[in-house]
Amino acid sequence: MKKHNYSAGPCILPQEVFEKSAQAVLNFNNSDLSILEISHRSKDFVAVMDEARALALELLGLTGKGYQTLFLQGGASLEFLMVPQNLMKVDGKAAYLDTGTWANNAIKEAKIFGETSIVASSKEQNYNHIPTDYSIPEDANYFHCTSNNTIFGTQMKSFPKTTIPVVCDMSSDIFSRSLDFTQFDLIYAGAQKNMGAAGTTLVVVKEAILGKSGRTIPSILDYEKHIKAESMYNTPAVFAVYTCLLTLQWLKNQGGIAAIEKINEAKANLLYNEIDRNPLFTGTADKKDRSNMNATFLLVDEKNQDAFDKMWKTAGISGLTGHRSVGGYRASMYNAMPLESVQVLVDVMKQLEVVCLSESQLA
Repeated sequence: MKKHNYSAGPCILPQEVFEKSAQAVLNFNNSDLSILEISHRSKDFVAVMDEARALALELLGLTGKGYQTLFLQGGASLEFLMVPQNLMKVDGKAAYLDTGTWANNAIKEAKIFGETSIVASSKEQNYNHIPTDYSIPEDANYFHCTSNNTIFGTQMKSFPKTTIPVVCDMSSDIFSRSLDFTQFDLIYAGAQKNMGAAGTTLVVVKEAILGKSGRTIPSILDYEKHIKAESMYNTPAVFAVYTCLLTLQWLKNQGGIAAIEKINEAKANLLYNEIDRNPLFTGTADKKDRSNMNATFLLVDEKNQDAFDKMWKTAGISGLTGHRSVGGYRASMYNAMPLESVQVLVDVMKQLEVVCLSESQLA
């Protein structure tokens, strides 16, 4: 049976990425060597890294606009400290928007390096919305936000205008929707949620904002050193970078971000319409802030949990259980998730409604 993978990350990838990467594990570029054993300095892998870095900029519309692309390690969690270490000046400060668990973790790391202003937070409401009534201090060295909150199912639909550099954690919605990416001075994203295999992190940074902190930065944590070494300062995550390249190639062949955005909107509308229509379910995030990537919802009556869980598992659905912070269910609908898989989930939700209605009529 086909599995419909709703896992939040590591997550679904395009079928052709699985097939091409599997072949590369056995024989990469007809070299009779595996992608897992070739030198990262070999011409074959250098070509992979160069194309992946260039293609990321191309898809984001940032080619020739002063940005550099890096594929690093340590996940978004390492970027939580690399960002303030590279951008917060000695005796300076940074501004953060607190919209979820990962934003909160980024704030904790920033506080190690200096004054960290939380401009707004939805923590008291269990992060069920994106705050909008706030101002950004113009004397801050940068403003940090998280575009999509995987755990809580919220997504920023617009971004504030400010004169200071804007940093955005796009780990769970990068390459999923059309934006003016020039409004960001630094973007980072763990690969495993919408871009490739776990093990690498994409960083897209405007070079002009670097080298101004006034602090001594350990070499392995210095963006400028990684740029100079073309993401080869240390041995990169070869396989993860390769799967990112394959996924970016797939995305370009689909028509790029604008094309995949339409599909993502169709998937989200299909599921949210059923959540709102079906009396057995309720969403957890404010409607205006609902994520197109991660839909979070609950059963109105938990007595239906066993029946619903059995139904969606029987239908071949995987990874639907919600994060413990929210409970209920979370349907992660990343770029590679087909519309047909969302329809399977919606059909199961409708099936539960029919069963419950029949039982109530017999009671």
